[in-house]
Amino acid sequence: MSAMPAPMRDPFGRAITYLRVSVTDRCDLRCVYCMAEEMHFLPKKDVLSLEEIERLSAAFIALGTRKIRLTGGEPLVRRDVMRLIERLGARLGAGEGRGLDELTLTTNGTQLGRLAPGLAAAGMRRINVSLDTLDPAKFTMMTRWGKIGPTLDGIAAAKAAGLAVKINAVAMKGVNEDEFDDMIAWCGQQGFDLCLIETMPMGEISEDRTEQYLPLSLVRSRLRRRWTLDETDYRTGGPARYFVVRETGRRIGFITPMTHNFCESCNRVRLTCTGTLYMCLGQDDQADLRAVLRAGADDAALEAAIREAISRKPKGHDFIIDRRHDRPSVGRHMSMTGG
Repeated sequence: MSAMPAPMRDPFGRAITYLRVSVTDRCDLRCVYCMAEEMHFLPKKDVLSLEEIERLSAAFIALGTRKIRLTGGEPLVRRDVMRLIERLGARLGAGEGRGLDELTLTTNGTQLGRLAPGLAAAGMRRINVSLDTLDPAKFTMMTRWGKIGPTLDGIAAAKAAGLAVKINAVAMKGVNEDEFDDMIAWCGQQGFDLCLIETMPMGEISEDRTEQYLPLSLVRSRLRRRWTLDETDYRTGGPARYFVVRETGRRIGFITPMTHNFCESCNRVRLTCTGTLYMCLGQDDQADLRAVLRAGADDAALEAAIREAISRKPKGHDFIIDRRHDRPSVGRHMSMTGG
């Protein structure tokens, strides 16, 4: 077997080894921090085919990408997405130096009841499930119309299939800030890790993010009244800072784009379902890889376009909420970029 390709490096020397791929902008929920209630989704012609997503993923793997996370919208509502997952799963540990170390996804869990066994069979070992509350009425409010049952059933199916589950919860002032003790306890009982995320100023959502914003530094100090949080150097390749909850033995992570800029160790870029590559979640600089692909580029030209984009990766994001004009600092919705 030939040696693994050396990873690409950005202008600041960071190795780019992690690709997040949004396979669809569509979702079966309308979470209040993610989407507007009346979303207008993309026409099919603008969305990459599964074959195009696979080809772009292969180009990144050839350039040293070791981890791919599939996102959305909700990735599991994409028709025939399991075909893509199986094809990418076949690259896990593949020969000729072109293999992935990990393939995973972030999901709202509604489709896991039927798809979790197939994910495990394709080679996935862990997944992230977005679950911001354990309260059924609050779940419906936060997702605008969802029911918590299918998500909880999906989480149980993922656990039964042998997938390690991490629960992602967006911390929202006055909404779910009184639930984190219960969520830590529940995750401990279930054997899940938990990751809390500060809400980010992305996309017009018809809500006031200045009212939603809850600093996780405050959350962490509150949690320490009940739980012992031990420092750990555990990392998953993402931006979370983890602690071990001594009482449960499970980990809790904190993603803090607003109170702590985590960009110094950023190793990832994001590909949207339209083939736009964003080198930073919190910046609008981009590269149109769909145009390169559909112009008939060969592998060398495609890889050159990716390298050129990585050469423009910024040092860090500029997440602020523009209170003067009551608008987010980044105009695109989280569902477009894939988180």
